Amino acid sequence: MKALFTRILPRLFCLVVVMAGAVVLLLRYFEKPQVEALAPSRASEQIATDLATVNASFEKARLTAGVSLTPEADPYTLVRRLSLSLTGAPPSLEEIRRLEGLTKGADPVQAWLDHLFSDRRYADQMAERFARVFVGVETGPFLVYRRRRLVTWLGDQLAMNRRYDHLVNDLIASEGLWTSRPETNFITVSVVQGGGGPDEVKLAARTSRAFLGISLDCVQCHDDKFGDRWKQADFHQLAAYFAQADTTITGVREKKDKEYETRFLGHTEATKVEPQVPFSNEFAQGGGSRRQQLARWVTHPGNEAFARATVNRVWAILFGRPLVDPVDDIPLTGPYPAGLEELAGIFTQNDYDLQHLIRVMAASDPFRRESRSADPDHPVTAEQESAWAAFPITPLRPGQVAGSIIQAGSLQALDSTTHILQKLRRFGETQQFVKRYGDPGEDTFAEESGTIPQRLLLMNGNLVKERTDPNPVMNSSTRIADYAPSDGSAVESAFLAVLTRYPNEEEKAHFADLLSGTKKKNRELALADLYWALINSTEFSWNR
Repeated sequence: MKALFTRILPRLFCLVVVMAGAVVLLLRYFEKPQVEALAPSRASEQIATDLATVNASFEKARLTAGVSLTPEADPYTLVRRLSLSLTGAPPSLEEIRRLEGLTKGADPVQAWLDHLFSDRRYADQMAERFARVFVGVETGPFLVYRRRRLVTWLGDQLAMNRRYDHLVNDLIASEGLWTSRPETNFITVSVVQGGGGPDEVKLAARTSRAFLGISLDCVQCHDDKFGDRWKQADFHQLAAYFAQADTTITGVREKKDKEYETRFLGHTEATKVEPQVPFSNEFAQGGGSRRQQLARWVTHPGNEAFARATVNRVWAILFGRPLVDPVDDIPLTGPYPAGLEELAGIFTQNDYDLQHLIRVMAASDPFRRESRSADPDHPVTAEQESAWAAFPITPLRPGQVAGSIIQAGSLQALDSTTHILQKLRRFGETQQFVKRYGDPGEDTFAEESGTIPQRLLLMNGNLVKERTDPNPVMNSSTRIADYAPSDGSAVESAFLAVLTRYPNEEEKAHFADLLSGTKKKNRELALADLYWALINSTEFSWNR
């Protein structure tokens, strides 16, 4: 017996030490702040210069519209917007505590962007958003298409902040096997099942919409009927650039004897079509294959449509609403809304640096505005939102709703350092939830309010139940119930974890009173109920 006790005692001691350490680690999340603070960061001189140009444009538009600005949003709101946009989930309680330790006077937006840009979640989220534009959401043709490899490749490029024009050039012009050269999946996704090479028509439509913000495929069957400049020939001459792309056992290759033919409206016979860009032909001049010439034209610094299209889409990702709507139908010659031309110029002049573009947008006056008026008797008007004098409220995308529920259930950030089992669980939960909630596919900026089935899914669905039910190992609501030092700090922690804000005095008093006197199981159930109520609040499902 003595020998057995001698063997067990060290193990019991180690277990006690581990449990005590875990309690200490948990307790630090419930008080302001006792974790490593974010490193301070300030806008560079270039960002400050660019920002002045952008803000002046929006200020002029606001004065012309005769509307007033809403107040400036607090840091918690700003980082929630950035995290939802760039990672698909709100900040964790641990991350919020790091924010609260930021040096006084430091810019929370730039510090938070430093944090996000160093996090693989940013690259993966943006890669998926761009992939939906470049190749859609379908699985594509069997064998010759690998969407996951393409998304991973995009994420790698974004993580290293590779020039966006070089990235797009690779998508349009690269050759090789779709497994070892993932960028070629932009071509192979269009391959017709059962035989035949890439579909030139689909590729031309994708190219014009995704990279130029021009819906040129609208004139695929006939000339434009609404007084625009586009002709049926413009679209098919663009498609002809993809005619020589072929798929072989060695991957995507150029087959130089292939030509493109189509039957134009009013003709009885198919006509051979030579490649020709619809404007600024001089940008396509030079050697190389047809696709290399096209890529040169699309990404040429003089092709302002390329920069405008990127700016409009990135703005829409950050704000939930584009500057020009629809996002992929921007007029070639204007008129343009405030900010678009200035941001496009900044993007081009800074060598198509996406992170620099995001920093300028996030620092801009429109992004820093509150979505609510300072006067409850005079709510924000549509005119204020149109002039970007108030941050526009839009519903979260299904993936963001799922990401918010899952992240709220954990005190730590579910990032690249998360255990593989948790990653797999998160992936499966997200897929199932989005399928039931409704995946918008490529239509990622549709402003539709919640449907009855969506509300019922939040109220009664498995994901919310599993992420809020008492579970000391997996769920943050239970950990808050067990380790928060007071009723008030428990309520504050729940609000921060779910809504990324502190409760007001009335909210804090109400919920603290409901927790008062509860212990163990009853307390855990009470916190689970609070989590459920916050997740089902209207505030939770909007970008505010």
